[in-house]
Amino acid sequence: MIRDNQHKLNIMRVILDLITIVAAYFLTYFIFFILIPDSSIFGGVINGELTVGDYFLLLAFLAPLHLVFYAISHLYEPMRITGRRLEAFRVFRANLISIILLGLIFWLFVKTNKMMVFSRMFLIEFLVINTCGIVLQRNLLRMIVVRLRKQGYNQRQILVVGHSRACEALLERIRVNARWGYHVHGILTDRMEPGEECVGYKVIGGLKDLAGVLAENVVEEVFITLGLKDYDYLEELVAICEKSGVQTKFVPDYGNLMSTHPYSEDLVGLPVIYLRKVPLDDLFYAFLKRAVDIFGSVFAIVLFSPVMLVVSILIKLTSKGPLIFKQERIGLHNKPFMMYKFRSMVTQTDEEEKSKWTTADDPRITKIGKFIRKTSIDELPQLFNVLFGSMSMVGPRPERPQFVEKFKEEIPRYMVKHQVRPGMTGWAQVNGLRGDTSIKDRIDYDIYYIENWSLGLDFKILFLTFFKGFVNKNAY
Repeated sequence: MIRDNQHKLNIMRVILDLITIVAAYFLTYFIFFILIPDSSIFGGVINGELTVGDYFLLLAFLAPLHLVFYAISHLYEPMRITGRRLEAFRVFRANLISIILLGLIFWLFVKTNKMMVFSRMFLIEFLVINTCGIVLQRNLLRMIVVRLRKQGYNQRQILVVGHSRACEALLERIRVNARWGYHVHGILTDRMEPGEECVGYKVIGGLKDLAGVLAENVVEEVFITLGLKDYDYLEELVAICEKSGVQTKFVPDYGNLMSTHPYSEDLVGLPVIYLRKVPLDDLFYAFLKRAVDIFGSVFAIVLFSPVMLVVSILIKLTSKGPLIFKQERIGLHNKPFMMYKFRSMVTQTDEEEKSKWTTADDPRITKIGKFIRKTSIDELPQLFNVLFGSMSMVGPRPERPQFVEKFKEEIPRYMVKHQVRPGMTGWAQVNGLRGDTSIKDRIDYDIYYIENWSLGLDFKILFLTFFKGFVNKNAY
C-alpha cells in the first residue's frame, strides 16, 4: 500500500511541479513585458524581435527539461528524511542547469538568429521566480503530508531486527520524528524477552521469527540493527529478507567509529568503506580554502594593523619582555609549529609556562594582557601563521605537545583534529567552548567541522566569531 501511495504522491508532485513551472513562466512574462514593459526587474532592456508565440514555444522546451533535471536531482525520491534546505538547493541547481543547458542547445544547434535573441534577463527572472515557486509549493506539500502522517495516514510499517546501540539510536530518532511516517511493527531480538520494551517499542519475538513475521505481509521495510556479537546471523537474516522481497536496510552497530558521511571505494569489485570523509582531502577544496586564507589574512592584517600597533606600544610600556609570545603547538598531520600571540603574561621560563593551564584571575596575566585575552586581540599575530601556511582562518584550535600526548590517551578520536590545518577560530569556539571547558565536547565540534567542511561553514564561523568569538566569558 505504501508503495502505491508513494507512486501516486510522485505523480502528484510531477503535476504540481509542471503547474508551478508554467505559472512561474506566465508570471515572468507578465512582469517582464506587461507590468514593466521598458525594463526587467534587474534593469535589463527588452528585445522586441520575438513574438508571444516564440516565448511560449520556449516554454514547451523549458518545462520538460526542468522536470527531467528534477528527476536527475532526486527530487522525486521519498521526502521522509530529506531536509528542506537540501531540497531547496537541489531545486535551484536543477533550475540553473536547465537554463544553462537550454542556452547551450540554442547556441550550438539553432542556426536562426531569431532563436538567439531570447532575453537573458527574462530567463534570469524566470529562474528566480520559478525557484521560489517550486520551493514554496514543495514546502506546502511537505506540511500537508507531515500533518497526514501524524494523524496516522501514509504510514510505512517497519520491523527492527536486533537489539544494540544502533537499534536504540534508530528507535529514538523514529520516536521524535513523527513526520517521517514510520510505524514500528515490532522488534525481533534474542537479547530481550517478548513483551519487553525498547525506547517505547515492544519486542515481538526472536531472530528465528523473522520469516514468519514477513510471511504475514504487514511489514514493508526491515531495519537490521544487530549488535556486534550477533553479526554471524547477518547473512542468514539478509537472505530471509531478500526472499520475502521487502526493502532491507542495515544500521551498523559500529556507527560511533564512523563519520556521519562515510563513503566507499570500489577496489576491483571489492567495496572498501572509508571510516571518515574529510572534504579538505580533495585538492580543489584544499586549494580553495588556502586561497581564502591568504586573501583573508592579508586583508585582516591591513585592517587590524592600527590595533596591533597600539597594543604593541601598550605591551612594551606596561611590562618587561618580548612583544610576541611564541609557543610550540601541534598542527596539520601532527607536525609541530610555532604559534604567535601578543605576550599577555609576565615573562616565564619554559618549565613555568608548561606547568599548568591558564585559569581565571591567573596572577601571571598582566593588566593589558587581561584585556587583550578577553577580547582575543592577543590572537591577531596568528594572522601571520595563516599567511605562512601553518594555520588557517578557521579550524580546530591547536594544542601544546604535552597536552596532545595526554588527551590522545584519554579522549577517543582526539587526534582526528590534526587531519586539517588548525585555525584561529573554529566551530567549537563560536559555540562557547573556550578556556576551561570540556575537551571532549570541543573534539565533537571539531570532528563535525572536519566532516562537514564547506566554504559556507567557514564564512558562517567567521561571521559568528565577530559576535561570539572575540569576547567570551571563558576566555581568560
